[in-house]
Amino acid sequence: MRCEVVAIGTELLLGQIIDTNSSWLGEQLALNGIDSHLQIKVGDNIERIVTTLRSSLERAEAIICCGGLGPTQDDITREAIAKVMGTTLQSNKHIENKIRKMFESRGRSMPQNNLRQALVPVGATAIEDQPGTAPGLICPIDDKVIYAVPGVPYELKQMIQSTILSDIVRRSGRKNVIGSRVIKTWGHSESKLAEMLSQRIEYLNESKEVTLAFLASGIEGLKVRITARAQNSQKLEVLLKEEESVIRGILGDCIFGIDDETMESIIVDILKRLKLTVAIAELTSAGVASARLSNADPEGSIFLGGIVPNSEISRMAILGLDQDSIGTEESATHLAQKVKSLFSADIGLSITGTHDQTGSSAKGETYLGIAYGKTNLIEKVLLPGDKARIGQFSVISLLNALRLQLCKTVS
Repeated sequence: MRCEVVAIGTELLLGQIIDTNSSWLGEQLALNGIDSHLQIKVGDNIERIVTTLRSSLERAEAIICCGGLGPTQDDITREAIAKVMGTTLQSNKHIENKIRKMFESRGRSMPQNNLRQALVPVGATAIEDQPGTAPGLICPIDDKVIYAVPGVPYELKQMIQSTILSDIVRRSGRKNVIGSRVIKTWGHSESKLAEMLSQRIEYLNESKEVTLAFLASGIEGLKVRITARAQNSQKLEVLLKEEESVIRGILGDCIFGIDDETMESIIVDILKRLKLTVAIAELTSAGVASARLSNADPEGSIFLGGIVPNSEISRMAILGLDQDSIGTEESATHLAQKVKSLFSADIGLSITGTHDQTGSSAKGETYLGIAYGKTNLIEKVLLPGDKARIGQFSVISLLNALRLQLCKTVS
């Protein structure tokens, strides 16, 4: 079955709202074995919406419309779908009562405009799972179907997961189970990963049971997504586990985690096993590392704290760092040692670079410092972008360097 996504709202075309719904829907459809080759945005104009829906129905068996189900005059998705169905709208008393009760539960009276949301095209069905005032719709057109869901992300996701995915899978007749696993890496470019996995990808293209895809995710690393199709969940898990093992054998220690694991969660887990603590002084990254480590260790048992010495006074008074030495290899060593001592931590970390010097340009020449026991490790990296982007990439680079160092200790 082919499904197209139509995101409705002039605000999407003007860039006032970023359309994350379509991206999420594309992922969910792919994971459920539904082909989705086209996503479209259209403004709040009934004729353009009708034309778009009719065009999509010529190519696909299913359409998911996002947005335009609110109570205001520019919410015209219902009217457009009714026109495509060749029918009219009628009020659904059950939905009316639902909406009234929602307002009453908040101690408010319902504006009459909200009654528009209870209008349903004749022949369509309202989705029973209704987290907000806008009901979702299932609108059959011969052997095809249009689904309509609100643009509010949490409402959309709830309806898609509780009702629409199962309905569209049932209509497709698909019986296989599809799932994925995301392998997270750092240290190689996307093109290098593709090169390393080229023979494996060629082999998998013949098998058709498993596919690999690449996703560059900035500060979250480079991801390799394994997607597998099997007759049941047990076979699916076997396929994913086997493929993960093969990829680990090819990519080695550039892999730092899978699925929901992050670089900082991995670091905290390793430090817990080794019963070690860490602190950081970060100039370039302006507190990004401290925030991420704090979220991964909310109790503060592993990450003892961080310093963001944004002024010359704090650098000298707290860290004893002379302004002229900022952004050098020597300053990275000094900062790591000093913050380790200040927090009585087992490990001190630091991030500084030439872009931290007053009046300098952001060249991306960055020094990552690790003070561990009597050892001082300094890594020089060249990172792209402005200072904010360099700061973000310096964090994952530093944490990865620490991960590799700690893994040597564990082994």
